[in-house]
Amino acid sequence: MSVNKGFDWDNSTGSSGRGSARKPGRRGYGTMPRSPAETLEPMRASEPPIIYRKKREYHQTLVFMSGTLTTIMLLFIGIALCFGLAKYLYDKEGPLAHADIIAIPKGEGLSAIANRLERKNIIIDKRLFKAAVMYFGVQNKLKAGEYEIPKNASMRDVLDRLLEGKSILHSLPFPEGMTSQQLVDRMNAHEVLTGEIIEIPAEGSMLPDTYKFTRGMDRNELIKRMQKAQESFLNAIWDQRQQDLPIKTKEEALTLASIVEKETGIAGERPHIAGVFMNRLNKGIRLQSDPTIIYGLVGGVGKLGRGIFRSEINKPTPYNTYTIDGLPPTPIANPGRAAIEAVLNPKATEDIYFVADGTGGHIFAKTLKEHQNNVLNWRKIEKERRLAAEKAAIEKLNNPDPEPENQEKAVDTKDKKSEADTNSIFNNLETSEEKAVALNVPADQAAKQDQTGDDATETASLLETVSIPLPEKK
Repeated sequence: MSVNKGFDWDNSTGSSGRGSARKPGRRGYGTMPRSPAETLEPMRASEPPIIYRKKREYHQTLVFMSGTLTTIMLLFIGIALCFGLAKYLYDKEGPLAHADIIAIPKGEGLSAIANRLERKNIIIDKRLFKAAVMYFGVQNKLKAGEYEIPKNASMRDVLDRLLEGKSILHSLPFPEGMTSQQLVDRMNAHEVLTGEIIEIPAEGSMLPDTYKFTRGMDRNELIKRMQKAQESFLNAIWDQRQQDLPIKTKEEALTLASIVEKETGIAGERPHIAGVFMNRLNKGIRLQSDPTIIYGLVGGVGKLGRGIFRSEINKPTPYNTYTIDGLPPTPIANPGRAAIEAVLNPKATEDIYFVADGTGGHIFAKTLKEHQNNVLNWRKIEKERRLAAEKAAIEKLNNPDPEPENQEKAVDTKDKKSEADTNSIFNNLETSEEKAVALNVPADQAAKQDQTGDDATETASLLETVSIPLPEKK
């Protein structure tokens, strides 16, 4: 048998029925080497199975996913740490060493507010404050105003104050009986208020009271607030008024209430005085109220600065109730609640007259004779007070306080000249033909005038006087 005959070196025919076909040039199981060199050649590793390739690809996906999750976890941890630090700083005590006041102007934005707080050393970091405001979504809810920040206030405390709007409130009292011009002057003198008042409000349209406001409030807004308060109060009590009153409108009620307000400062007397004026209106008697004379002379200024002269009693003005019938055209001041209530519910009385009693109040009378006696008593009291004031003034001039040793002699000469001028004034007052009424009117002359039935004798009250001599009218 020859070497090559009948022997399949490559076992390519698969005659045994078990072997599978092999690729040429590859040595497999059951394959005989073709040469000694091939016998020495190492066997080649078989190709990796497909299953190993799939497992490797799946492992790479897991690695990617694991890295991604790790990164996300680290990111969340970093965010949590930052959030915790921010919350710690947000709630931490602030750097303010002592309580301070800060004013937030109206219309100022978040950045400007944060810068202002940081400059005042109220907050640690303006960026953190802005972030907190934006986190809570309250950028448009920060309220302007003047705030008192306590010592070591945290950023949370500061933000809460700005959101609640609990700013410092300033107060300004407006006494009853002031004219609108006087009320406006008081507003203009208050430096916390802003805005220019172009027009003086109508007389009697504002309700006197103590009003509270924040820094920077516009004066015109305060006026509207006072007018609204007056309107609301009058509307609330108008339906509770007595029936058959001689006043028919709210405007007339305000006018008469302003007169009552100026006649007395004692709350308990207002209903009684209102009752007297109601009687005079019902009987057709002129009110003859001295404050109306003054308002007719000086208007909104409100104060005459001296007594009323006899010639001014009968001087015609639209407001002088000695010369006009009924009520003046407008109020002469801004009446308060008590005066308005007194006019709408006056005291039931038969009195027609009243005059000062020397104690700050008034004494009332039903008849002219009683009133004349009351007037004489009041003039006697007023004369005694005037003489006492003159005597005290002269004694003070004659016995001045001790002067310093280094005072110049020229000052002594000046003092003597002033004393001589003062004595001259007193002498002129005693001899002048026309003096302030109720200061120098003799009692017998007053009684004689009362008997003549002159309008001046039916006054509801004496003319306003002062306790010191006044210069004569020129």
